[in-house]
Amino acid sequence: KHHEQEAEIVSQAGQLGKVTIATNMAGRGTDIKLGPGVTELGGLHILGTSRHESRRIDNQLRGRSGRQGDPGSSRFYLSLEDDLLRIFGSDRISGIMEKLGMGEDEPIEHNMISRAIENAQRKVEGHNFDIRKHLLEYDDVMNKQREVIYKQRCEVLAEGDSAKETIKAMLADLIDQVVEDFATDKDPSEEWQWSEISERLHALLGFRLVWQEAERRSLDDEKFREKLMEEAQRVYAQREAQTGSETMRHLERVVFLQIVDTHWKEHLLNMDHLKEGIGLRGYGQKNPLNEYKREGYEMFMDMVGRVKEQTVSTLFRIQLVQEDEVQRMAREQRERQQEMRLSRGADEDAGRKPLKRVGGKIGRNDPCPCGSGEKYKRCCGKAE
Repeated sequence: KHHEQEAEIVSQAGQLGKVTIATNMAGRGTDIKLGPGVTELGGLHILGTSRHESRRIDNQLRGRSGRQGDPGSSRFYLSLEDDLLRIFGSDRISGIMEKLGMGEDEPIEHNMISRAIENAQRKVEGHNFDIRKHLLEYDDVMNKQREVIYKQRCEVLAEGDSAKETIKAMLADLIDQVVEDFATDKDPSEEWQWSEISERLHALLGFRLVWQEAERRSLDDEKFREKLMEEAQRVYAQREAQTGSETMRHLERVVFLQIVDTHWKEHLLNMDHLKEGIGLRGYGQKNPLNEYKREGYEMFMDMVGRVKEQTVSTLFRIQLVQEDEVQRMAREQRERQQEMRLSRGADEDAGRKPLKRVGGKIGRNDPCPCGSGEKYKRCCGKAE
């Protein structure tokens, strides 16, 4: 953008014989002063080749002339093929002109046409306003989801045991989901899917629970939930005792933030894709905004569930390695790579043998062995 250069060009538009062409006109904060002799000729004249969708832009262009009491005039030329006139109904006007035998270059001037064009502009402005209004409503859906994610991030980043409490709440939600999926009160405990429960716990938390037959019969869903939570907290407390409380709090923050940021970026992209095609739901007699809210909420809750599951599973399975152990492993890997390179080089050297000529020496006057038909001295033997 070159605002200063544009303002300088616009300021010289009132000079005698000056023609200034602009694709989209605005004030640029510059007053157009009329040059000598321009006032006597009628002042600055504005020619518009089309009408903008917004009346404000047309009024800005008209306002360039007749400023501060100076004389001036403006005139707009429109084509029936302009987008704005197509909204007005240019096909009907073309049909009337053909019936009346009017030529293509014959102008049409009437106040009714000017009023009709202004009405078309009002309709377009109203349509654009509705678009901006709906855009704000769509953005409000994302804003509410953003508030939830950012609030949770701030809680985890806070000092103290806030991260531990967040992980504990995630763990409780996941255990509730396991109980809801496999151990409902609708069925007796003997008919619960115990093998699926064991596999699910192992995949999620890395441990399996063994239940005696008598103990199974005495369980209901609430007692089962309590026992699962007690066992999960016991395993987590053991991991914290091994790594240290301070290290565990740091791990909780790092793991959660990395996972939630990754899934949040993917969710933003998916929401953009959803918004691009949600307008087509209107053809199915459905409100696109309501459909966007509903599907966006489902996608958001699915994303939150994946964040909980991946965060808890990672913290229950993560293994810490000391820095000297990492250095030792890296050194061993470099040594193995060096040994492989040396052994490969030795094999290549062993496989190399000196080249030997097959057959006797070729005479200079003998036919060239390349098959050209020339003597060897005039063909391949020139280089010797």
